[in-house]
Amino acid sequence: MTNPSSDDSAGDPVFLVIICVVAALGGLLFGFDTAVISGTVGFFEKEFGLSAVMKGWVTGSALVGCFFGALGAGALSDRVGRKRVMLLAAAFFTVSAVWCGLAGDATQLVLARLVGGLGIGIASLVSPLYIAEVSPAARRGLLVALQQLAIVLGILAAFYSNSLLLQTDLAAAAKWRWMFAVGAFPAVVFLASILIVPESPRWLCKQGRETEASTIIVRLSGPEAARAELAEIRDALAQEGGAWRELLLPGVRRALWVGLILAVLTQVTGINAIMYYAPDIFKQAGSEATTAYNDTVWVGLTNLVFTVVSMAVVDRLGRKPLLLIGATCMGAALAWVGYAFHHSMGGIGLLVGVLAYVGSFALSMGVVGWVVISEIYPTRIRGRAMAVATGGVWAACYVVAQTFPVLVERIGTGTTFWVYGVFCIVAIAFVALFVPETKGRTLEEIERSWRRV
Repeated sequence: MTNPSSDDSAGDPVFLVIICVVAALGGLLFGFDTAVISGTVGFFEKEFGLSAVMKGWVTGSALVGCFFGALGAGALSDRVGRKRVMLLAAAFFTVSAVWCGLAGDATQLVLARLVGGLGIGIASLVSPLYIAEVSPAARRGLLVALQQLAIVLGILAAFYSNSLLLQTDLAAAAKWRWMFAVGAFPAVVFLASILIVPESPRWLCKQGRETEASTIIVRLSGPEAARAELAEIRDALAQEGGAWRELLLPGVRRALWVGLILAVLTQVTGINAIMYYAPDIFKQAGSEATTAYNDTVWVGLTNLVFTVVSMAVVDRLGRKPLLLIGATCMGAALAWVGYAFHHSMGGIGLLVGVLAYVGSFALSMGVVGWVVISEIYPTRIRGRAMAVATGGVWAACYVVAQTFPVLVERIGTGTTFWVYGVFCIVAIAFVALFVPETKGRTLEEIERSWRRV
């Protein structure tokens, strides 16, 4: 591979964007699989005669797969490389989409969702990890945020395709199966596209394949920047062993728990209660089925718009200010949503509150949370450390998905959203006290800063 740029000091930005977009397709499938369930719950709940607990289990079962997929993907990606593990995720996505579409009972649906969850868990770790490792420091926030952009595009695609399928003449049993099966098409595209991307140069250096790594970095950043970057990578790798026990070393240990707690807070503030149960939430407030499904499309569009805004400013305003602003606005919006339910305010009043919450999440936790998690860990153990943090994401997400129907049944929808609002207050305090600003710093500079703590 050679650098096609005529400017000897610069890399090939087109090549950089292409490989980051391909990696981010894992996020699109992550988003699609996350949101598609929202349109199917009412159908399979009725067809299989599920209780509130079983409804939560079928809905949240994918998240068990997500947890184990994320936990295993870190060590696996450190062993066999980022690219091969992305291929594995694509295969899981494809199998799951087809199997969900053919599921004949709740058990089969749970098993198929578990397989899809493995794919989501793997992609949620490896895609941002790969992008962070190929991106220059000045553009890393924007490029890692491509993952979140792809996630919200996948969510929007799921909401929109669910809405379209709802309006077809298909039987109810066919509608929800096709909602799942549509995901097989982007999964195959992801599988084929991964073949064109190179391996992560940082991972290649870790394997002693520095010549290959140098060729890739030169193409990405240019010869001059490549020399400096390779020197930093060598220095970082020379001081790290890469074993699981290193996660507990001073400095690394602090980075580990900061990333893990931030990861959990992105979920327990309630985002996936909206993403998994949006039509049910709007129907509980009195909306007709068609209106409820159409309102979920507005949720997806809002998520998309504010994700793009966050991408545009994350490398200018910084990570910490966006997290603080977003968590504050999320808490205020959740207070309004809870108030709306307690006073039976459906329609536009409720929709505005939900959209304000989703927009605030997209501006902050949705984009910035993943950016911070992908960049705060040392190179040699980044896969393992991200596995712990991403596992925390999915464990927390499972708790939200499993408990939301039960909480609604026992304490009411409004109070449930107020509980999520309390976690927003916790998030504000945690970010203010413990999350470092990483804007404009190389991964190696961030790593060295933990050693001084």
